[in-house]
Amino acid sequence: MDQFISTLIGFLYAIPCVLLALTVHETAHGWVAYKLGDPTARNLGRLTLNPLKHLDPLGTLCMLFFHFGWARPVPINSRHFKKPRRDMALTALAGPVSNILMGFVGILLYCIMARIFIANPAGSEFAYRLQLSTLELFRTFFSLNISLAVFNFLPIPPLDGSRIFLVFLPAKLYFGIMQYERYIQFGLLICLYLGFLDGILSFLVNGLASVMFWLVELLPFL
Repeated sequence: MDQFISTLIGFLYAIPCVLLALTVHETAHGWVAYKLGDPTARNLGRLTLNPLKHLDPLGTLCMLFFHFGWARPVPINSRHFKKPRRDMALTALAGPVSNILMGFVGILLYCIMARIFIANPAGSEFAYRLQLSTLELFRTFFSLNISLAVFNFLPIPPLDGSRIFLVFLPAKLYFGIMQYERYIQFGLLICLYLGFLDGILSFLVNGLASVMFWLVELLPFL
């Protein structure tokens, strides 16, 4: 029963964090595309922080269970770009970068609140549990955001990394790979479910988290 309650509480922390992480991720794609000349996302109402406009059911569940997932891709029409290959890569880069920035904010808030709580110990059981819940919420927020960023940097279709690396591949080779995107996505799901990617993803996420904590510690007010 204790394990069930602990898991349930973990989901309650994760749900708002997942909604915000995925929503901002996709909105960032659309916003950068719009700034680079493509109004497709704006015209379809995707430049919004309404999560219902962005969430993919399967990708959201993967985020909740595996901490790696995706949202419903923002439609992009590269014909509107002045430099399609470069601008498509920049548009793809916007999503993971937005999650890295949010992850840094989460780590910063976590460290600030932890220092405040250490300097002002809780005077009651309720206050103590409230402090722990606050720290857990910020920890979950930064953990999910950096996990989403790292996952999407993988150069595997349909993840953002595959679009970013477009600029490094011959167009013929790139589009030859992308025609098998659905099959590759299915294989990616199997790898996630079986845990084949756990090692490399955990290594990358832990490395990024360490760098972020190091940067936070350099801030003079901490």
